[in-house]
Amino acid sequence: MRSACYGLNGQILGISAERPDLWEDFDRMLGVLHITDPVEPGFRLDITEADVLHETPGGSLVFDGEIPEDGHCRMIADGATIHLVFPGRQTVAINDEEAWAKLRVRPGTKAAWTPSMLVLDAALDAGGQHMLHMAGLTLPGRDAVVLIHAPSGTGKTTTSLALATQGFGLCSDDAMVLDLTSGKPVAWGLPRHVKIHQITAEMIPQVAPCLGPSWDRNGEQAVSLERLSEIVRIESPVARPVAALLHLARSADGQTRLVAMARTDAMVALAMDNVRTGMTGLLPLQKRRLATIGKLVSSVPTFTLEVGARPADAAALINATLARQD
Repeated sequence: MRSACYGLNGQILGISAERPDLWEDFDRMLGVLHITDPVEPGFRLDITEADVLHETPGGSLVFDGEIPEDGHCRMIADGATIHLVFPGRQTVAINDEEAWAKLRVRPGTKAAWTPSMLVLDAALDAGGQHMLHMAGLTLPGRDAVVLIHAPSGTGKTTTSLALATQGFGLCSDDAMVLDLTSGKPVAWGLPRHVKIHQITAEMIPQVAPCLGPSWDRNGEQAVSLERLSEIVRIESPVARPVAALLHLARSADGQTRLVAMARTDAMVALAMDNVRTGMTGLLPLQKRRLATIGKLVSSVPTFTLEVGARPADAAALINATLARQD
């Protein structure tokens, strides 16, 4: 068996498999977090190829339906173990309490992305951390981060890149990991490619040198952080204190503004985009994620960032508002 370990802000994810290519999805996400020195994992993932998959585990059906890009899936909860079944392709069993996961893949089948993300979620959760759908940027001249959340398609990437051209440091445009184990919230960005849409490229022409001639069927290009670092500052995946939480919205009149947001509204907006319910209600990990969101919202300033025709205008507003908060 071959193995690899990745450092997740103090939590260690250990992976074992017959061949390194079986964990390439994880290496694509976490390659820069790879640890070469021997270390004891806090969460273990075992990956095995199998001609026959166990697709009917016992337990309660939590989800049965289609997942975008990954196809049909069933989720079954059996005590502390969650099973995810992609019929004829792969299965994964995850145990939060015992901090392990087992991924089984049929040879020659296309791997689904969802199991990898669920395993990463579980590994982070075992270390008291939670990955949230949001962007994160360091403030100019400071090590603190602002977190920007909104549903997909609202403009997180466009706003993040616009701020990065104005002296902010990009941690992530889409996935931030939140840690409140020390009491005060800190966050770090998952170091993965940034998907830039054609509309984003039109609004922020500075990114043009990073783009190629071809766009995918969604009108996007995946650009590496290394490539982006040629035009903006890319921050290392180190946990930093959270200065503020911004809910992103599109301006109705084309003007960019930053206004205070009620904590209860911020809690609802963030939870709706990050906490999943199933046929049996909230799973334990989702309950812990919701509790973490509640602690975040209660401990940092919350705002609505209405972005208009010029997203870069948000930079001065954020700087001025947070300077008054200090």
